[in-house]
Amino acid sequence: MSEPKAKILIAEDEPHLRQVLSLQLSAAGFEVFETCDGAQAVERTPVVMPDLVMLDVMMPNMDGYEALRQLRASYLTRHIPIIMLTARAESEDKIQGLRGGANDYVTKPWESRELVQRVRNALEWSRQQRAASPLTGLPGNLAIDAEVQDRIGRNEAFAFLAVDIDSFKSFNDHYGYARGDEAIRTLARILVDAVQRHGSAGDFVGHIGGDDFVLLTRPEHGRTIAEAVVHAFDTAAPGMYDAEDSTRGFIEALNRRHEVDRFPLMSVTVALVSTDTYPISHQAELNDKAQELKQHGKAIVGSIVVGERRVRGAGEAGEGERDVA
Repeated sequence: MSEPKAKILIAEDEPHLRQVLSLQLSAAGFEVFETCDGAQAVERTPVVMPDLVMLDVMMPNMDGYEALRQLRASYLTRHIPIIMLTARAESEDKIQGLRGGANDYVTKPWESRELVQRVRNALEWSRQQRAASPLTGLPGNLAIDAEVQDRIGRNEAFAFLAVDIDSFKSFNDHYGYARGDEAIRTLARILVDAVQRHGSAGDFVGHIGGDDFVLLTRPEHGRTIAEAVVHAFDTAAPGMYDAEDSTRGFIEALNRRHEVDRFPLMSVTVALVSTDTYPISHQAELNDKAQELKQHGKAIVGSIVVGERRVRGAGEAGEGERDVA
């Protein structure tokens, strides 16, 4: 089976140039989507989710620089590589776009082979940087490490959320990999939705692998996002089971000793480390702290948020919190 074509969204207000671009990229094996200004590009990119965006600098309604800024500000589109098209060859114009997050520039008039090669280079760079999970489409370990290191390097306070599913193995063994994969995708959607509802533009969600995820946000948003994830997963989990299993609240499956055992419905553990209250100087220190907290949480039945100094079970009020440090 051949690989799907990479999707390219182009924003160019001049019809002839837009047609030429589309023909050249289509001939090179890409699937092309056309827009005629920056506003359309910003609107369509989260819908199409292209592998690369090409933005003309000078366009009506919204120019390429503003479209670039908005695409980089959104969690859903901030990882998509962007190439700017410009008739201006001045260095200052290019620097403005590069500072705004553009990956490359193509100057008009362009040579077709160079254009295609620059597109391929940007796509390859994106693939290597994101190492995206094929299951969820979220950035993988390379991107996670880069995001954490960047924040630590800039001495920026952030909240680090390590998230995974409890009782996932028994669910996966009982219902099969297809339904197990859908449970993982459900958690991925919940994490992205929680960031969009309660986070900010610079937030990040990554998929380590299996049922393990990482979320980075501002310290003041960490607990709100964590509790939103717990609530949403607890709401969704019963629907992942057959009606009979959901009603009785457990499934029967083989345990690690290969004996039939009862396992509760899946829940989620969120380990929350905020670097404003727990200073971090190295990523390994952050991972160790998160792992320690997660082990505390997994020893407690049900969904839970485990912070540096306290834990809270799903649906519990303040009196349910207790020290874990």
